[in-house]
Formats: sequence, C-alpha cells, structure tokens
Amino acid sequence: MARNESDLWKYLKQNTPSISWTRLENSSVQGTPDLLGYNKKGRFFTVELKVAKHNKVKISPHQISFHLRHPSNSFILIKSIASGRLKLYEGKEIQSLAASGLRLEPLAEGLEDCLKVFEQV
Repeated sequence: MARNESDLWKYLKQNTPSISWTRLENSSVQGTPDLLGYNKKGRFFTVELKVAKHNKVKISPHQISFHLRHPSNSFILIKSIASGRLKLYEGKEIQSLAASGLRLEPLAEGLEDCLKVFEQV
C-alpha cells in the first residue's frame, strides 16, 4: 500500500468511490489539508494525509493551527508503516496526536471504518 502521501492519496481515491475527492495543492496558505471530500449526504470535509514510519507523526504548527480553527469535519488520516493500517483522527485531536503519536486511540482504523466515518459526516 502507501509508502508516502502521494501513494496514500492514490490508494484512497481508488478505494473510496462513494466520496468525491479534490486534492488541494495549496502552497499559498500553509497548513491547508491535503484533501477536500464530499459525500453523498452533500457534506464537505477535509483530510490531512500522513504516513508514519514509527509512533511519531510529523505535524507542522500551521497544520495544528488549521485544525484548531476548523475542529468540525476535519480529519487526519495516517498510514502506519509499522502496522500497515490506516488510522483516522478528528482534527480537534491534533494536539494530542502531535504529543502522543500513534499511541492515541483513533476514531477509526482500517479503510472500511474510515470510509464509514467519511460517509456519515
């Protein structure tokens, strides 16, 4: 599966056909999440993609700021290289995620459960 964020994006796009994804290529506003999702309920949400080789998750101060200002319908999706699993966290948990890394209990784990969250936003 994903070895980097680009691979994770491709994997997510191919395996979640019920979500309309837009990749946000934004170099002018630091901290903007990687993806804008739109579900069949007509709701938008954002997703920051991360790939973590170990427990620690690299999160910039700008990313923390974004998620603190936008705590609803924002998520961080992490591919754990160690476990091979996807872990989904709510944006409002970003400070705890930055401090605890992957020891923090995820909102959802695995593609199916993450997709359920996205479909129910």
